[in-house]
Amino acid sequence: GWACWKMYLNRPETDGVRCNAMGILGSTLRSNRRPEEALPVLEANFALRLRYFPHQKQSMLNSQTNLACCLDDLGRCDEALLLRREVFARRMAINGVSHEETIVSGSNLVVSLLNFRCWDEARQLLRDPLLPAARRSL
Repeated sequence: GWACWKMYLNRPETDGVRCNAMGILGSTLRSNRRPEEALPVLEANFALRLRYFPHQKQSMLNSQTNLACCLDDLGRCDEALLLRREVFARRMAINGVSHEETIVSGSNLVVSLLNFRCWDEARQLLRDPLLPAARRSL
């Protein structure tokens, strides 16, 4: 993570490789159980993507997903739930319900909903769009 970041740090903010290196650093910190250090890196990465690369919709959604996972790690589950709702809605709009990434995002949302004891909403999400789409995709 750090070696990758140091390699590309001097490139301009608009450089996609620099942005990717920042994302790798944030993901590496998080996977090494250092979410407190990962969060500002992942937030900065998302802000850069939003500012300079908004047309790269899948990368934006991946960045938001990483941010939601980090927020979960930090116990900020309410913020993570909001991000997961947004990611799922955008993936539905961009990819459709049968796309693998949409199904994964929907499953992540269901887990977050269950953590908040939103049983009916989780059941509805699983029953209506996700399970039929997953069955068709197999």
